[in-house]
Amino acid sequence: MTELFMVLFLLGILVGVSVLSLALYRAGKREALLEEEKQQVTQSRELVVDFMHHMVEALGEGLGQEELRQRIVHAAILCSGALSAALFERDRQGQMRGVAVEGLFPPHRPLPPNAIEKLTTRAKFIEGVLRSESFPDDEGIVGAVVQTGRAQLVADAATDPRIIRHQDAALKVRSVIAVPLAFRGELFGVLAVANSADGTAFSQADFTLMQSLAEQAALALHNLRLLNYQIEKQQLDLDLSLASGIQQMLLPSELPQIDGLALDARYTPAQKVGGDLYDVLCLSPERLGVVVADVSGKGIPASLLMATCRTHLRQIAPRHSSPAAALCELNRAIGSNLAGGMYITLLYAVIDLRESTVTLARAGHELPLFLRQNAVSAAPTAEFVGSEGMALGMMPPEVFDAVIADHSEPFRAGETLILYTDGLTEAPNEDGKEFSGARLADVARTLHRRNAHDLADGLLEAVTRFTGGGPQRDDLTLLTIKRVS
Repeated sequence: MTELFMVLFLLGILVGVSVLSLALYRAGKREALLEEEKQQVTQSRELVVDFMHHMVEALGEGLGQEELRQRIVHAAILCSGALSAALFERDRQGQMRGVAVEGLFPPHRPLPPNAIEKLTTRAKFIEGVLRSESFPDDEGIVGAVVQTGRAQLVADAATDPRIIRHQDAALKVRSVIAVPLAFRGELFGVLAVANSADGTAFSQADFTLMQSLAEQAALALHNLRLLNYQIEKQQLDLDLSLASGIQQMLLPSELPQIDGLALDARYTPAQKVGGDLYDVLCLSPERLGVVVADVSGKGIPASLLMATCRTHLRQIAPRHSSPAAALCELNRAIGSNLAGGMYITLLYAVIDLRESTVTLARAGHELPLFLRQNAVSAAPTAEFVGSEGMALGMMPPEVFDAVIADHSEPFRAGETLILYTDGLTEAPNEDGKEFSGARLADVARTLHRRNAHDLADGLLEAVTRFTGGGPQRDDLTLLTIKRVS
């Protein structure tokens, strides 16, 4: 009996030790698995952080968009352990297209028959196919990501009908992860990896890691776009500054001193460069040509056309005593340079001090304003003077020549001629009402005793008061000529 008891006792101890050993083994295994998972998480985190670090450095070194895309697919392979990766973006036609690839990433669609035999290397061929093929943004796994905005994990591609079955064994798809590259609601593209290098299906940990990488990649693409925009803006600002400097050089640096006349010119573009023009031409000791013009539109195209107009007019004007004849030749010279829908309104006047006259031709421009004194009452008057004509470049020469005409007005001591562009008369106030020609005439009449410079100051001050100092909507030019003797 004692012997039986001892056997049972020893057997119990053995069972207890075995159970304890098994429990300790399982605990150790769980601890090892937890440690392994911890290491994997740490490694994954390090991979993402390392990617972020390299992207920041690369952007600082002037990384281009194509190189950034390639670095993203390379990082996807490192993070997921995939054999291949590709980045897809939407083109201008709304189709998805591969823009970067590494490894033998399976094309989105079946390959054409016998195409592979014609190529030197399979990798180059696959890359060429991916970069050349396009497909709707609702097709396949990539389309599912685009349409839903959510990442896709296909652990077993053989059971998913969205996956293409390629005949080439090297392009067989076993497992796929596709994630959106999105930042602040904007989709930059879709990043996809195919087939784990160890032959197993992609895990949930791989999926989570790819999503983290996608977030950082989208941020990098956003920052690159922002950086490129800033660089382009700086270059554009530089170009505009240069264009503005050139345009200022084309305008008269100083107005000529003519006995018997006082001149004042003001020019304020709505942008850095504008489409207004003024010029003063000394035709003879007693004849002065004055020009004010306005191109439809603003900015660099308008300023370039203005430069062309000024160059031609300076060559043409001295050959003609008639302003209308000069504008007919100018219309023929620049008509072929005008793009569709562009035109120039222009007023060209010749002041003859010996004859005490102003002869003008108006190519669709704003009416000139004469300030005079009533011969009977001596009250100041402000009168707009019209003449026939149409804008340069709107009609062929035979039509333009038939309409344009000279108009002559007396120009005596004490009288003032005011030329301007519609940026002055059409300047709006807060209610959308325009300054108008009538208001210009009323203000000018009250200022008729001032000299040319002070009169221009008064007119511009009136415009500023009317608009409330709001942003300038259009280029503004004002040319004031007063006959002093």
